[in-house]
Amino acid sequence: MEQPERPPYTIEDYGFGVLVILVTAAFAWLLLPYFGAVLWGVVAAILFQPLTAKLANALGGRKSLAAGIMLLALLALFIIPTILLGVSLVQEVSNIYERVRDGQIDIPHMLEQLRAAVPESLERLIDRYGLADFENLRRQFGAGIANGLQGLAARLLSVGQGALSFLAALGVMLYLTFFLLRDGDRYGRLIRDAMPLRPHLRDRLVANFVIVVRATMKGTVVVAVAQGLVGGIIFSLLGIQGSLLWGVMMGFFSLLPAVGTGLVWVPMSAYLLATGHMWQGAILAFCGLFVIGMIDNILRPILVGRDTRMPDFVVLIATLAGLQIFGLNGFIVGPVIAALFIAVWTLMREIKNSDGMLEPDAIEVEEQRAEAPMSDAEIAAHPS
Repeated sequence: MEQPERPPYTIEDYGFGVLVILVTAAFAWLLLPYFGAVLWGVVAAILFQPLTAKLANALGGRKSLAAGIMLLALLALFIIPTILLGVSLVQEVSNIYERVRDGQIDIPHMLEQLRAAVPESLERLIDRYGLADFENLRRQFGAGIANGLQGLAARLLSVGQGALSFLAALGVMLYLTFFLLRDGDRYGRLIRDAMPLRPHLRDRLVANFVIVVRATMKGTVVVAVAQGLVGGIIFSLLGIQGSLLWGVMMGFFSLLPAVGTGLVWVPMSAYLLATGHMWQGAILAFCGLFVIGMIDNILRPILVGRDTRMPDFVVLIATLAGLQIFGLNGFIVGPVIAALFIAVWTLMREIKNSDGMLEPDAIEVEEQRAEAPMSDAEIAAHPS
């Protein structure tokens, strides 16, 4: 039976399309002040909605009760500890800045110790490149650290002073999370049905989006928390001042692939070794390589698996760009945009190779072909 011909689009149809775009853009602009709250609400719902559904089934289908219990669990396990950590971090940064300003932490003396530990060959290399004015470098470096601590303390204090805005954003996030946990499936179906894409392509993209968000949070946040916690404990056991600050910095830098926590523990261990604290420097270097570093190598494959197959350089660039544009939210937004970019162009390649828009059966064939093991003939034709 022949399909009826679709009537041609009229100017009224195009006008309605423009109206949809304008209203959507206006609504997105309206949500900008609470972009972070909405983002984290959606992320929390994506992560914990399956668990909420299982809890609702165990409670006899009472979705509201299940969503409320899950929200209280999120508050107790994640949100309240994060707030307490932020308060402690503000206090520690402020204390370190006060000690630097009062001279209790003598940065010029620390740099002088480094200079005394520099080998003669390295000192001659420094002289050759015009870096012999160590006194000037010491003053500039010490002033730079003091100014950086001052700026960090002021920034953290400004966050604390904006408690009303923070509480409003937290309330929006919790409120949104509750409804998404309770009715997320229904809202998801409504959004999917409204998307102007072919159903099979739309479902592929939506599924990829959910997978990337879950993999990013599992493989990034969990690893960052584990590395920061273990690193902070190691710094504290070694008697290094500001262990909480160093732990938070290691957790933050762990978001960057390849380099990660080494940006913190490598310079610190080098400083300890150069200033005569041999056993502390050796222990920190050993723990950095075989404890802190191995956390990423062990946990990330377990948590992520094959969910995201992005190269490390793509993840690194996307994370740095996301942090630059979106702030702290960028470590989610950046990789998600990059993963969707790769997914869209993967579909485009499949469409091009199939000489037209892929139908559902063709997509299934492509997926089975990608997952199927290579035959002996294929191995011989494409040796690794």
